Amino acid sequence: MKELLKEIRQYAKLSQKEMAEKLSVGFATINRWENGHTKPTRLAQEKLLEICEQYDIPVYEMILDGIGKAVKGLETESRLVLYHGSKSGIVGPIKPISRERCDFGKGFYMGTAPEQALTLVCDFEDSRFYIVSIALEGLDVAEIPANIDWAMVVAFHRGKMEGIKGTPLYEKYKAMTTNKDIVIGSIANDRMFFVIDNFFQENITDAALVGSLSALGLGKQYVALTEKACKAIRIEKEVPVSYFEKKVLKRVSEQNRKKGIDIANAICKDHRREGRYFDEILAAAQKGELL
Repeated sequence: MKELLKEIRQYAKLSQKEMAEKLSVGFATINRWENGHTKPTRLAQEKLLEICEQYDIPVYEMILDGIGKAVKGLETESRLVLYHGSKSGIVGPIKPISRERCDFGKGFYMGTAPEQALTLVCDFEDSRFYIVSIALEGLDVAEIPANIDWAMVVAFHRGKMEGIKGTPLYEKYKAMTTNKDIVIGSIANDRMFFVIDNFFQENITDAALVGSLSALGLGKQYVALTEKACKAIRIEKEVPVSYFEKKVLKRVSEQNRKKGIDIANAICKDHRREGRYFDEILAAAQKGELL
């Protein structure tokens, strides 16, 4: 956090003495914070948030820029850099141990967008943020396109298709991730959760869902489903995320979610008479139809 503190102070054009006065601490305390010898208390971090609002400081962008600097030089021809957020930290070897009903099944989830991993864990006291890398060579990889196939694979893994078990449609989407080491697909982030849930609840059609997928500009998630895939993953860096940064991330996440829902609502309105509802797709599957 020391670099961020200094960047905030310099953006606001404040001396260390002036910053100390605003945070009700001594000059030497600011100096120790910026040198990384000590860390600000929660009270000081709360006051720092107020200063950032007062000076309209782009803290969110500063946080992402700091991660960008940490990533520099890590990606190679053989290794892809990704991000992972953990509620309590990684202990021991990486394993495919997420809960069963995740988007692409039980695995180790990583994303191409750091903000996705960060916002997933910003509510948790002991959360950790990791920069990881993976070597894909020799792994059996399935990439799910950002269309109705993506939604139906998610439906399969969330248990939404159990009513049509054994049908050709069910088997089609079961096969897409079966025996794969890595699955790559769009991230169902906090903006997309709203849309995909409405699709499963039969409030919107598949056409509206696919339109939202394109418009929301989601990043990709890489899911390691096997021990073999997990052994190809390497933790490059653990990046500390302070209480202050988590507060900023949570605030931005809430704003982005609202914007995403507004965008999705407009798209769903435009497509309200197009496509099929989820129950219609399942009913067709009972007759042996495929998408």
